[in-house]
Amino acid sequence: MADMSGDCKEYHEIVIKTFVNEEDGFNFYNSYALEKGFSVRRSYVEWDEANKEIILRKFVCSREGYREEKHMKRKRGDMKRRPRNITRVGCKAKLVIARAEETGQWFVKDFIDVHTHKLAPGDIACLLRSHRRISAEQKADIIEMETAGIRKHKIMDVLRMQCGGFDKVGCTTRDIYNFCHQYKQETVADGDAQTVIRHMMAREERDPGFFFRYLVDKDDHLKGLLWCDSQSRLDYKAFGDVVVFDSTYRTNKYNLPFVPFVGLNHHRSTVIFGCGIISHETTEAYEWMLEVFSEAMSQKHPISVITDGDLAMQRAIRVIWPDSNHRLCVWHIQQNIVRHLSDDKVKEEFRSFIYDSSSIAEHESKWLDFLERNKVTSEESWLHQMYQMRKLWCAPYLAGRCFLGLSSNQRSESLNSVLHTHLSSQMTLFKMLEHYERCLSTRRLNETVLNIVSLQSVPYTEPDASSLEVHAAMVFTSSVFKLVRYSLDAVSKCFMSNILDGSDLDGSDLVTFVVAKKDRREKKFEVRCVEKEGSPYRISCSCRKLECVGTPCSHILYVLGTTKAKELLGAVFPPGGR
Repeated sequence: MADMSGDCKEYHEIVIKTFVNEEDGFNFYNSYALEKGFSVRRSYVEWDEANKEIILRKFVCSREGYREEKHMKRKRGDMKRRPRNITRVGCKAKLVIARAEETGQWFVKDFIDVHTHKLAPGDIACLLRSHRRISAEQKADIIEMETAGIRKHKIMDVLRMQCGGFDKVGCTTRDIYNFCHQYKQETVADGDAQTVIRHMMAREERDPGFFFRYLVDKDDHLKGLLWCDSQSRLDYKAFGDVVVFDSTYRTNKYNLPFVPFVGLNHHRSTVIFGCGIISHETTEAYEWMLEVFSEAMSQKHPISVITDGDLAMQRAIRVIWPDSNHRLCVWHIQQNIVRHLSDDKVKEEFRSFIYDSSSIAEHESKWLDFLERNKVTSEESWLHQMYQMRKLWCAPYLAGRCFLGLSSNQRSESLNSVLHTHLSSQMTLFKMLEHYERCLSTRRLNETVLNIVSLQSVPYTEPDASSLEVHAAMVFTSSVFKLVRYSLDAVSKCFMSNILDGSDLDGSDLVTFVVAKKDRREKKFEVRCVEKEGSPYRISCSCRKLECVGTPCSHILYVLGTTKAKELLGAVFPPGGR
């Protein structure tokens, strides 16, 4: 029986309406409710005899009915949380629609438009529950902002400014919280690893240069994952001579090793080449990871690698990158010194082996004497194990090898300290991946800023600076020029000890300059300069700083100054060039 107490014309317009389906009827009544100032909800439903299709549906005002008696009579001492406000006041307003069996059309069977409560004004009716909606565009924006670390109430502020007022946003801050929670639940519902793989596939579609590989066991459990985007692959092509990585970082709910591959760019800033995750720290797992990394980088192997002391990783590097120089992280060694040695004198003597630049023969003699004096006989002792690995960390064995001045995993540790912010041991792989990508984006923004500074300015040089120093300021970035300046300042301490003539293998003229420092005359260095058509075009020094660190030594700069060269040779340019 219909109530005709409302506007008669409006009532007749409603009761004669028909709908395509139940959803169409709900949308109509909800739009009507928005104009009037109340919210609606679905209520009673009837099914056909086969219990397959709905044949009747009742939509009611959200304030219909009353709170159940059992929730009203609980003793206050039994309540774990404060009771919510009363919202049900017995409102009778409703719209009942039914489906005609002959036509399949839905028609209005009952309609009451009398409310027992005040209706909401038009400017706030949009915030009633049934009228709040988050559009598809808003959902995409919310996901991006939430991924970028923007807090929910700030996201609401952004939406409010975009829409021109809170009443035009169409949702509340609580809706945003609920949506983000539901999105996370749905994201990991099918399995964390599967979610990560789907994310990688989506990235691959957007970025043709994106690369990823994963490994699963017979039960489809994730055993390994490695990925890098197109920019990381370009960075490796330019700066991949030295790679730093370790597996000591485990901030995720599965305690899986998180292995970032990093290096040094032309600003001597950390650059990220890729990232990997493995389930077990075995030689086979590391071999798989290094093989996949090499595949991503077109089989370009690094000149040198710096890692922690993991034995499985060492064995994998010997197999996959046999020609790469490998050294252990000095920082990890320093930590182990404190952990394994108690005597301060023994600690200091051990530390001296890290930096002692004496010959290998002298070094070996000192080692044997050290082991004998400290009665190191057990092969299980830490000192004996470090002696066995001495070629990976003692200075004489690493002399002349390219490490760009790096001696530790400080670049990887620095990245890990950034990644550690806002992470917890309960974080899923997918959330950790999102955080990693935010950190990567931030680092690239910093590099872009440095590129702009380098493009728009040159380091300051004194008015009376040599032409070599002026040229160096033009071709090196500011960060690298600081290192070059140390060598330039040391040029005044050099002197020429001898000059030797000869010929190079290709028939070019070869001149060897014997250079020494005034305060250390006994230590001489040979600067070999190859000339073609009377002009130098290739130069090297026996100190090998150019090859090891990537910047010219004072001996080379002294010889170039002596030969009246006004510009640095092309062979002098390291990865730090502009």
